[in-house]
Amino acid sequence: MSDVPDWLEPLLTRLRDTEAGDFTRLPTPDDEGQRQSAVLVLFGEQPESGPDILVLQRAATMRNHAGQPAFPGGAVDPTDIDTIACALREAEEEVGLDPATVEVVATLPTLWIPVSNFLVTPVVAWWRSPHPVGPADPAEVARVERLPIRDLVDPANRLRIRHPSGWIGPAFRIHDMLVWGFTAGVVSTLLELGGWAVDWPTDRVEELPAPGAATVG
Repeated sequence: MSDVPDWLEPLLTRLRDTEAGDFTRLPTPDDEGQRQSAVLVLFGEQPESGPDILVLQRAATMRNHAGQPAFPGGAVDPTDIDTIACALREAEEEVGLDPATVEVVATLPTLWIPVSNFLVTPVVAWWRSPHPVGPADPAEVARVERLPIRDLVDPANRLRIRHPSGWIGPAFRIHDMLVWGFTAGVVSTLLELGGWAVDWPTDRVEELPAPGAATVG
């Protein structure tokens, strides 16, 4: 991994010893009919804003997860040889990412999302040769953003969101987006493991906006 920048190395070192419990309180089921899926957690760097993470916003017209933030990703297809192949394929299909420009550096523990009954494997990659990306299919993806780590760790951009179910989890209000749920949980843990996080007001708790009320939710 000679192309990986020095600032990313501490995170990769700590990821070797992580378990699912570091990312979620929910135990991962053994095999109860869950569908396998993968997402791409893509780290990049820009001269003006420094290290960043790529996310997309799903189209407001989608039947499921409308308007929500997410990493590129989706269900494993029969043609995917593994979850890494799935994450790269989905990123290419959703945002036009060229898989040849990234270097996969780690896979996180498989995590369970009860609401969709998916088992999700986050695939961590370094974007060694960035290129323009955007919604490959506007019917599915509304926008694509590279969120600078310096903005993600800014206490002014951090809060917790309370879901109507009573669940409370980390969130980020950044770039006119409200990032919450699974995506925010993974990002929050990675910021801690990377040594980038700073103290933030965890007592700042807001109710989850109604569907369509938030730019990203």
